[in-house]
Amino acid sequence: MPQTLRIDLDRSSPVPLYHQVATAIDAAIEDGRMQPGEFLENEVALAARLGISRPTARQALQDLVERGRLVRQRGVGTHVAPARVRRPVELTSLHDDLSKTGRKPSTEVLERRAVPASAEVAEALEVPEGSEVVMIRRLRMADGEPLAVLTNYLPPDIAPSAEDLASNGLYDLLRARGAKPKVARQRIGARSATAAEARVLEEKPRAALLTMERTAYDDNGHGIEFGQHIYRASRYMFDTMLFAS
Repeated sequence: MPQTLRIDLDRSSPVPLYHQVATAIDAAIEDGRMQPGEFLENEVALAARLGISRPTARQALQDLVERGRLVRQRGVGTHVAPARVRRPVELTSLHDDLSKTGRKPSTEVLERRAVPASAEVAEALEVPEGSEVVMIRRLRMADGEPLAVLTNYLPPDIAPSAEDLASNGLYDLLRARGAKPKVARQRIGARSATAAEARVLEEKPRAALLTMERTAYDDNGHGIEFGQHIYRASRYMFDTMLFAS
């Protein structure tokens, strides 16, 4: 049965009613009163119960859909979206981070082949431009749901096989080959998905993506991995703790 969440509206407030409704539902999702997969009443029932117009109820639900908090499926209804993956900004693999938080990671290796190093890759790995490196592209899933597309460039002598990558984290495989990631330089950004990326990630065209570019170095300061990753913003976030100096 769809949940009828108690929502108290302040009709004298300058805050729009749709925003008050959306904020109340969002708070219930955040504190666990509403769980992933749980259905909400439809906009008609919501509007009638709260004494608001149907367009106001629709705008409140659509605002949460656009922020990745709700999922609307025609003929099925509106339900709470799967929980976002909160990942600390640390030198760890996504595979390991998912496992530590109780999510089940799985990987589909989309591509693994030798390519000439571009100027950007060559600079990161400290190899001559045009020299051979191994490019690996993987679709990483959490509990069977697409989460990220990971593209990595590595020196050929330490690049894992596609078979190994299908069931193990990249950094664990690099350590097994004697290449231990020690420090990394990382840049985080955002952009819209291309049509191809949206299809792979099962997102709408031009959906919001988080981006991460990382170069990892070993104990001797040599570049051992250059990665360009994209993540579904509706299912993923970076979590950072800051300290005053």
